[in-house]
Amino acid sequence: MPVCVMGAGPSGPAHLTTISISQVSSGSNHTNLSVKGRVVHKGPLVPSDSHKFLLKAIIREDDADSNLTPQDVSINVVLFGTLAKDFSQTVSQGDVVAASGFTVGKSPTASTDRLHPCNLLLSGEHAFIHVYQAPPTDRASQGADKRKGPSLPAKVSKVPKYTYTKLDDLKPGEVVNVYGVVVFFKPPFKSRGSDFCSSLKITDQSQRKIGCTIFCDKPESHPQIFQIGDIIRMHRVKPHVYYDTLTLLNTFGFSALAFDGAVGAAMEPRTASRSFHFTADDRRVVRELRSWAAGEASLPSSDTTITLSAVQPKMYFDFTCQLLSKATVDTTCMLLRVWDGTRCSHSLLKVKADPDIVEGPASFSKEQEKLIASVLVFDNHAQFAKQIKPGDFLRIYNLRAIPGSVQVPGLSSSQPEEVNHLSFHLHGGTAYGKGIRVLPDDCPDVRQLKRATEAFQDEVDQHTLSDSLLWDVWDSPRPVCGASPQCLTGRTCDHILRPLTLRELKRAVPGGVHHVRVQLRSYEPRGLHQALKLYCSKCSTMQDVPDDQHLAGLFEASANCGPYTPPPWTLSGEVHVPGELLRGPPDRIVNVHMSAQLVSKGKTKELMFLTGCSLKEACDLAADYHNVVPLTSSGGVLALLHPTAPFLFRGRKRFYRCQRCSQSSVREPPADGLLDQKTLAEVFNVQLLDFVLLMKFQLQDPTDTLDVFLWTHAESFFKVSAEDAAVNQEAQDSIRQTVERLCPPGDITGMYHTPINTLEHLSHTWTHITHLNTCHTPGHMSHTWTHITHLNTYHTPEHISHT
Repeated sequence: MPVCVMGAGPSGPAHLTTISISQVSSGSNHTNLSVKGRVVHKGPLVPSDSHKFLLKAIIREDDADSNLTPQDVSINVVLFGTLAKDFSQTVSQGDVVAASGFTVGKSPTASTDRLHPCNLLLSGEHAFIHVYQAPPTDRASQGADKRKGPSLPAKVSKVPKYTYTKLDDLKPGEVVNVYGVVVFFKPPFKSRGSDFCSSLKITDQSQRKIGCTIFCDKPESHPQIFQIGDIIRMHRVKPHVYYDTLTLLNTFGFSALAFDGAVGAAMEPRTASRSFHFTADDRRVVRELRSWAAGEASLPSSDTTITLSAVQPKMYFDFTCQLLSKATVDTTCMLLRVWDGTRCSHSLLKVKADPDIVEGPASFSKEQEKLIASVLVFDNHAQFAKQIKPGDFLRIYNLRAIPGSVQVPGLSSSQPEEVNHLSFHLHGGTAYGKGIRVLPDDCPDVRQLKRATEAFQDEVDQHTLSDSLLWDVWDSPRPVCGASPQCLTGRTCDHILRPLTLRELKRAVPGGVHHVRVQLRSYEPRGLHQALKLYCSKCSTMQDVPDDQHLAGLFEASANCGPYTPPPWTLSGEVHVPGELLRGPPDRIVNVHMSAQLVSKGKTKELMFLTGCSLKEACDLAADYHNVVPLTSSGGVLALLHPTAPFLFRGRKRFYRCQRCSQSSVREPPADGLLDQKTLAEVFNVQLLDFVLLMKFQLQDPTDTLDVFLWTHAESFFKVSAEDAAVNQEAQDSIRQTVERLCPPGDITGMYHTPINTLEHLSHTWTHITHLNTCHTPGHMSHTWTHITHLNTYHTPEHISHT
């Protein structure tokens, strides 16, 4: 973004909140924040190999408390690239500047210059410098203070005064400056010559509508009009009569600013100019045009952009979206896969393309696929689409929703004809404003789109454990790597993803499913009973399953519970347990409580509450009763046992509760309906924990290694439920046999194929695995090949040193 000269006024962009220098910290989010101060030092413009240019300045708060130290009121500002060059040419020492769109880094010179311990780093299109230039007298006096000898007049760059012509006062042949409200526009398109052309029609309070034709060598040099109703300011345009109609043409030195036309929107200019002037008078004109356009019923509606969820068949609409991937269908057609975080209410056409021709991820998770639309763009739009990149935010104008039977051009051999699906086409030409525009990240519509896509990701993440939580339940050290194994020949996978090496995977563009050919180097835990965990789906916490020795101690501690009063809805008594069952002193007595309603209906075997029992007694009695609930006393009333103990025994199965999410209380169960673990968990107001399987695999290929966590879809991988694995020896044997086929005893590797979804470019990557399917190799091979899909990679916790 350019350096914006604001004049001497104190006001800045309305959407930015100014913070003091003392509030700057490296761990905070500084989006939509600015830091303001006077330039007390401006260094030279230095060439840089990585950024072309680099410049360092120091700013200081003018109205800072005199008792504050330099660390609280002064900070280094480091500018890179074009922004550094513009700053050097536009800003002088003594100017007041406001920096926004910055990142914060630690200052390497903090111990020597005694300034703020952080630096403000500004680079790229999101960084912005607003300049409030000092009056001439102030600039001259500051310059004189620094010079020795006779005073010399200071050179001051004055803000030029521009005159703007009303549209009904335009005359052919005069170069003028104008303001207007956009009532129609076409995004830039390739002209018959070497330039790009864009056209628009504007109006103002005079009600006269004037067409404008702009020629520039690059699309980004054109006015950045995003929608009808935007406000535009153009300098150095010339009225020209064409077919008896007055049209504005750009001349040498042409420049344009565009603004959101909504009343109350941020006064943030959009422009390709490296520097421009925007004064209080300009603000007033923009506000007046916004207010006038809002009350003018004759102007066309600016509400043509809708979300995917609101699309209906046969509709023409403007679509704001994010490009996820693209592929060339043929010489005149390009496939764009896009989303906006909402789901279309109609079935959408799904286009399959060869992964080798796809730019960006070739496939996505099942949940995200439901939100992705396939857009086919043709002719001149297909040529423009070659320049955009996955991750760009787009506005597609005059997109058509076509219902019915559609066959994708160029893919007839692999793409079947789909019936009753909605497809989206952007046909060639520029009629009715058809086109594609890349939106900047700071555009309000893009910010709204990001919130929608982030809301989808947050919903997915609610059921996903973070790496730090997985590490909290994983206390075994990483295995030591031995010699690199040889890669084995494998069977052909039945998917069409292009294979990557692990090194390529770690450098891959974030967001996508990839296929890698790797070896299973090792797995943990070696004792497979340790792979069984307890997981809370509500708070996404995971914990170990307590062993019998620990549980026996909990039961023993609660056996001698204090006096209590049984609830009025119970029938209570003492039961002498037979010696062969008790395996203890024959005079042991267990206190039993039952629901009076259940007993009255003959359901004496349905539910039993026990106090003063041992773990062995609870397990044995659970063989004869459907539900056994061990209790203790607390404050003279019955309560569930310790939070880590099972709250329910059903046959050989034990059920646990989440200590964080449960508000445990012993209440009367319903007399009607089925009594199972879910019903009783609801009655006792506890959050039921699920059994899950958690294992760590170490994968390797000749280029790199990768450690992965297997847990989300481990049950489908092993074809065994974790609940059965907790009590069934056959299920445990099945898991052991599967793992030994992948990594035979005495062998350090097993070979398999893995499609992986990368989210970050990392040097240390931990992976969560879901949706796994194993398939055996031919009989003469000793290893099993595994197809794994949807592996999500994340940053490892910073405190882990052995990644």
